[in-house]
Amino acid sequence: MSNSLKLVVILFAVSLLTVCALTGMMETASPEEESAPPTGLSLTTLPSAFNNKWSLWTSGTQLRGANIYQRQVFPEFDGTEFIGPGPFGPPYTQEDFNNLADLGANYVTISGPGLFTVKPPYGVDDEAVANLDRLLEMAVQADLFAVITFRSGPGRSEFAIIGGGDWLPYGYIIETVWQNVEARAAWAEMWRYTAERYRDNPIVVGYDLMCEPNSNASLDIWDPEMFYADYADTGYDWNAWYPDIVSAIRKVDTQTPILVGGNSYSSVEWLPYLHLVDDPHIVYTIHQYSPHEYTHQEPPELTYTYPGTFDTNYDGSPETFDRAWLEDLLSIAEEFQSTHQAVLAVNEYGLERWEPGGADFIRDEMMLFEQYGWNYAVWQWHASWPPLAEGDNSFNFLFGPEPGNLTEVLNALLDAYVTAWVRNTVRPSNFNP
Repeated sequence: MSNSLKLVVILFAVSLLTVCALTGMMETASPEEESAPPTGLSLTTLPSAFNNKWSLWTSGTQLRGANIYQRQVFPEFDGTEFIGPGPFGPPYTQEDFNNLADLGANYVTISGPGLFTVKPPYGVDDEAVANLDRLLEMAVQADLFAVITFRSGPGRSEFAIIGGGDWLPYGYIIETVWQNVEARAAWAEMWRYTAERYRDNPIVVGYDLMCEPNSNASLDIWDPEMFYADYADTGYDWNAWYPDIVSAIRKVDTQTPILVGGNSYSSVEWLPYLHLVDDPHIVYTIHQYSPHEYTHQEPPELTYTYPGTFDTNYDGSPETFDRAWLEDLLSIAEEFQSTHQAVLAVNEYGLERWEPGGADFIRDEMMLFEQYGWNYAVWQWHASWPPLAEGDNSFNFLFGPEPGNLTEVLNALLDAYVTAWVRNTVRPSNFNP
């Protein structure tokens, strides 16, 4: 992203905040506070936050940022250009992290491969460790907090989440973790290893145990009552074994917050079925893409709008889709929060960049997140790797709403995100709670 575009976006967002302040949100940061990250940052120069990371999740919305995404590269069908030469891609650069920070974000969720192998014998993947080390160092240099999210690990491949199609050869969708006790034990050991490695890193403010648990999808069961009637307390039940991962982490790290989402891709509707664990530093998370038929519309058939009227819940009858609809949906999570006195966050949310009314949808969502005091990270902040833009750009909000545009432009969706991000005040370099 060019410096001129960044400056224009930030100044526009700040001016918009001045004209129309949003009730209940935190004080706006000045443009001076949104300057480039301090230079020369390192783990040794940052303030120690080991015993204070929990405060970032418990005192209203303090972390506003974005997800980055990587997976293993398979040259046999990926080639060596689309998402890079590997072993993981797409490649992120220091400039990618700096650009995110320059726009006001203060944390990044590193959503990528786990540090143990997917296939047995399960053990440390040295290339994955080196890759995560590199990404975290770039986050340090950009003055960003980081949450580590594992998408894959023992008995679970990336394609268990995103699925496949005609382009994906047989055998790459691996989801044996739900049936295999050894894989589940290795998942816990992977997190023990991870926590021991990063527990003293001051920018690592969360361990997100598994990106979008989805054992119900492999069984094609989408009603939580039906699922738990048949599979409670089995290996398919995330509730039955995620506490073992928490215990493994706590053997080596008693302080770093642990993030846990529910089954069915951590959807809001399944959150009430997530069992709480007895640990003082747990953040329960949701991923918010509802209604999917709106947030994932593909051009040219962009028939659903926000606000609008259509069947949002597959019951055959249209509903009014507006802020009241969003508030009703998120009230499920708010009730979970108040009933259990739990801490919540939205570790993924967003929509494809061309959705009609998308900026208003996102703006209304974020206002509700703020109202409930949740931290939140948008999906997704794309790598600037040039070949990626050609084949994967639907969530790249830098490109604006025109499907054919593959260059950065000022646009309403980008402005909605930046308007929220410039409210951030805390960063690793000034975190002294």
